[in-house]
Amino acid sequence: MIQNLDRPAVTRLVLVTDAWAPQVNGVVRTLGRMVDAMTAGGAAVKVIAPADFRTLPCPTYPEIRLSLVTPAMVGRRILAHRPDALHIATEGPLGIAARHWALRHGVPFTTAFHTRFPEYIAARTGLPLSLSYGFMRRFHNAGVRTMVATPSLADDLRQRGFSRVAMWCRGVDLDGFSPALRGTPPPRDDGELARLPGLPRPLMLYVGRVAVEKNIQAFLNITGLPGTRVVIGDGPARADLMRRHPDAVFPGLRRGAALAWAYAQADVFVFPSRTDTFGLVMLEAMASGVPVAGYPVTGPIDVVDQAGGTGALDEDLGAAIRRALPLGGAAARSHAERFTWEACANRFQALLAPFASTDLPAPAAEAALVG
Repeated sequence: MIQNLDRPAVTRLVLVTDAWAPQVNGVVRTLGRMVDAMTAGGAAVKVIAPADFRTLPCPTYPEIRLSLVTPAMVGRRILAHRPDALHIATEGPLGIAARHWALRHGVPFTTAFHTRFPEYIAARTGLPLSLSYGFMRRFHNAGVRTMVATPSLADDLRQRGFSRVAMWCRGVDLDGFSPALRGTPPPRDDGELARLPGLPRPLMLYVGRVAVEKNIQAFLNITGLPGTRVVIGDGPARADLMRRHPDAVFPGLRRGAALAWAYAQADVFVFPSRTDTFGLVMLEAMASGVPVAGYPVTGPIDVVDQAGGTGALDEDLGAAIRRALPLGGAAARSHAERFTWEACANRFQALLAPFASTDLPAPAAEAALVG
């Protein structure tokens, strides 16, 4: 890990990301917060995202668009902004193109490990983890540093040969997500959400993408639990899960005030994923005064303070839910208050790798760039 972070402030950043609006996930929310924080602080931030290019739907996940790009196409956009730092957030087509261009021209950059794509790919295709982690290791080790969200993920990646790992925290909107919303009317005329308080208790809530890698099936398959299971979100597995589990409630995707209200009505938040690198939704639940139940894996073991009464983790997810239900929400809210977006943004900016304008190819050379 590079320790010397006493560097000049970044004033012009290019952020390259395959994950951006209209996608709805923790990566997009986190990056959006960083852009907002840097812009509010006076920096000029250029986001290079799929909307800038022609795209194709991702196989098995059409909501995600894959950009049809070359390194030269991305490089021209980087040069047009004349940044003093380059951050490559994802390992998709845009990230690969930006990395290729930066290495070709000797431009330093940072990366972030947001998603366990090797596990996701293995769940969908059976591809061995060793192959996909080999690609990820080469991708990230070419940068100045790789930002990760939790200590357990940092340790895991170091054991897999990632050589420049640095900790980058996460935050939560402590004003938007609040226990005070419990028992209040829904923020708007939303029939699906409005019936939540009248459903059999306890309300066991999941929020996030509805996809195979999220392991929602494990949550819905648990037997012997009273109450109602609620799955908020959308994704390629939603229709099949609705068909298999007619007793569960699937309101669909919710954002903003409606989502914050839904969190606060729950008695326990269930996080069944075994592959997330953090799990921002757990913080949102705890900020809403809701304890968390999950598996003792990377993400939950870093976010949930079992000794402090914020939730329960167990290899038996049903047992974790039963242990979490009586905990109440005061400890969860207090724990969530330790995670602020301000601290997250400050750390992100400290981890960037500023460079001089002379480190960029001259603007006159832009037209001659090739992949």
